[in-house]
Amino acid sequence: MKGTPPGLAKAVALYAGQTVALLTQHGKERVIAPVLEPALGCRVERVAGYDTDLLGTFTRDIPRAGTQLEAARTKALLSMELAGLPLGLASEGSFGPDPFTGMLGWNVEMLIWVDAERELEVVGVAQGSAVFSHVLTADWGAVSSFAGRSAFPEHHLVVRPGGRDDTRIRKGIASWTELEAAFAGALEQSASGQVFVETDVRAHANPTRMENIRLAAEDLAKRLCSLCPACDTPGFWIMGRVAGLPCGECGEATRGTRAEVLGCLKCAHRLTRDRTERQYADAVFCDYCNP
Repeated sequence: MKGTPPGLAKAVALYAGQTVALLTQHGKERVIAPVLEPALGCRVERVAGYDTDLLGTFTRDIPRAGTQLEAARTKALLSMELAGLPLGLASEGSFGPDPFTGMLGWNVEMLIWVDAERELEVVGVAQGSAVFSHVLTADWGAVSSFAGRSAFPEHHLVVRPGGRDDTRIRKGIASWTELEAAFAGALEQSASGQVFVETDVRAHANPTRMENIRLAAEDLAKRLCSLCPACDTPGFWIMGRVAGLPCGECGEATRGTRAEVLGCLKCAHRLTRDRTERQYADAVFCDYCNP
């Protein structure tokens, strides 16, 4: 660890050589372990023996109980129980319309680290555009066009007859031959004469989502390597923001972020840190220049 800043070296030493349990059946360890292991010196151990689909599915046949964070916490605690370890790790994703136009798919990934000995939870987050859409049609040409727009076959598809809630589901479709056969079979079964085709957003079936999980792991690693200056607890991170970034035209305070408030997850220590990447706000965000 020669040349490593003292604070970072101290953070890495907290989990060096320890094993953290990860409950997943969709290959998430492939992108999580290469990030966390070198950053923390830990070992990520995949835990098997539990069907995580029982906690909720993206195809809606099993609804998810609770919030996204609660679902991730449940998985992490289960992984610790199954592995008999004091450290647990789990991820949970959500999908919906993008926050800008409301017209494109959007993915939010949460990756939770549970430390039973320190009674600590640290959460890494990443979000971005997603391959997440659907089509209801009786026309193979429309399905073929949809598949092309959905980066198929790298991103897998789900087919069901009738509509979005039909329980006759075929998941993980990953070839054109398989897709055409699944569409034809669903069309024969459909009472409405239409077939519902959607993207499969399970992690192993959706490379775009898998990349967001990797980015969430990077965010988590940064948080775990940031220790509270007062008590050395990991996860000393941004808890709030201070407005007042001056306008670049008139110098008046705007609603732009001037500083960030960092806080500890265990003690009351707080630190206000000025943002340095931007010294002035664009006049378009100034209530004086652009009322």
